[in-house]
Amino acid sequence: MREATLLVVEDEPQMLRFLRASLTSHGYRVLEATTAEEGMRLATLHQPDAILTDLGLPDMDGLELTKRLREWSDRPIIVISARGQEEDKVKALDAGADDYLTKPFGTGELMARIRVALRHSQRGNQTQEPIFELGRWRVDLAKREVRVDGAEIHLTPNEYKLLTTLIHHAGKVLTHHLLLKEVWGTSAGAQPHYLRVYMAQLRQKLEEDSARPKHLITEPGVGYRLRLE
Repeated sequence: MREATLLVVEDEPQMLRFLRASLTSHGYRVLEATTAEEGMRLATLHQPDAILTDLGLPDMDGLELTKRLREWSDRPIIVISARGQEEDKVKALDAGADDYLTKPFGTGELMARIRVALRHSQRGNQTQEPIFELGRWRVDLAKREVRVDGAEIHLTPNEYKLLTTLIHHAGKVLTHHLLLKEVWGTSAGAQPHYLRVYMAQLRQKLEEDSARPKHLITEPGVGYRLRLE
């Protein structure tokens, strides 16, 4: 894609220098903000391709910034934070973040997450496309047809709904709460074991090795991700 513009909202000077050097060396154009309000202003003015934000900002918690951005923007948001507890990750993802990186992290992991986020954004801009292809998979969303290596795979209605929810958010971590609501409705909020059962069934049908899935990835304590790489 064209040179992507990334907005970094980070008030820690050392981390900001690291992010600036890493991103510019990989060909990204970087906008910088050290407060949430400045981040909102730059996001509105420049419409960046993706946004990286810390949670511990001086004027506003990054969760609140994420919620405000989500009120009008569908650009990928990656939270970068020293808060590494599962609860913090779930809150950030439920607030609208696409991904979560716990400090410290390496340049390689950061770049991989950004590539996936940008690819997800590009897919989102092509929602009219009825065919989803990934490795050995081919999913015809119009015909509700799933094939692996050309062979049609029968999925139950809930298995298919779980798969298509992951496809529509490919590359993004989806929390247990969100998936339960999307597939089973609000009444399933107290039944997280549904997800484990149906994900195991999907892996049996779609993955080459269900014990070591390539695409249907568990994010421990948080949810699941459809990995594109």
